[in-house]
Amino acid sequence: MTASRAGAAVARLRLAVRRTFAELPAEVAAAPVVVGCSGGADSLALTLAAAAELPDRVRAAVVDHGLQDGSAVHAAAVAGALVGHGVPAAVHTVVVEGPGGTEAAARRARYAALDAARPGPHSPVLLAHTLDDQAETVLLGLGRGSGPRSIAGMRAWDAPWARPLLDVRRDVTRAACAELGVRVWHDPHNDDPRFTRVRLRHEVLPLLEDVLAGGVAEALARTAAQLREDGDALDTLAARAREAAEDGPHLRVAALTGILPAVRRRALRAWLRDAGVNDLTDLHLRSADALVGRWRGQGGIALPGGLDLVRRDGRLVLRRAETPRPGGG
Repeated sequence: MTASRAGAAVARLRLAVRRTFAELPAEVAAAPVVVGCSGGADSLALTLAAAAELPDRVRAAVVDHGLQDGSAVHAAAVAGALVGHGVPAAVHTVVVEGPGGTEAAARRARYAALDAARPGPHSPVLLAHTLDDQAETVLLGLGRGSGPRSIAGMRAWDAPWARPLLDVRRDVTRAACAELGVRVWHDPHNDDPRFTRVRLRHEVLPLLEDVLAGGVAEALARTAAQLREDGDALDTLAARAREAAEDGPHLRVAALTGILPAVRRRALRAWLRDAGVNDLTDLHLRSADALVGRWRGQGGIALPGGLDLVRRDGRLVLRRAETPRPGGG
């Protein structure tokens, strides 16, 4: 393909891949690469752009979720088409189950399969999330009140996941597929209004673009980038605060009292998660923070996983919740 206008979309994607790898850690940038490919325009365009930019280093992983009739046949066809384009490809069949609904369960299964497909410990997995996907993620976070971490959206590099297309619009990936003359598969789930993200894509974002006279997706992506930068700065301060407060497995309260609550809560979140406490909510963190910033002699707080956080002898102590005695009051 020449550098003519007809190849501008492909050139844009190859540039996105090149820039992403220029910013990756050296051992990651030199490792074999896996690209998650569903056969849709975004992932197909990314796979072919990455294969062109990183010859003989790219393989594709096609995940069969088994959620539609004929999914195995489709997955095999996608893998076969990629092999025809010179990209080694394999199908990974998963079982979609567990809490959180179909979307969440499918995502967990897909990410686990892609992680397992990595040929080496430093191998990155390229995901085809675009600027449009980023805008949808920010809106979901806003609507759910999930806090700044959620509104900050997806990172371009979050080991082992690399997302080269976060600055690229969806219409560019479609144009690239047209330039390459490749057949694109359209997932019917992408039009199913039962899924919240689908309604955001087809109803909410177009309405916002109309009401606010355009540029909404780009504005949401910029907001996410700004929040990630702010979040990184707060995380650095929180790590220092946590290090100063650590006393073996506990935290010294005196070392945390003079710290801004936003920083302190981040330090507490990191400490609790490293101790194995998952599924923390904002209420959990604010209750934990109150043991430091609003101490009135209150008792401990219950945390997920059958754990309690208590203040004892000037320290925050994480312990197993006590089992109530039979007939006890």
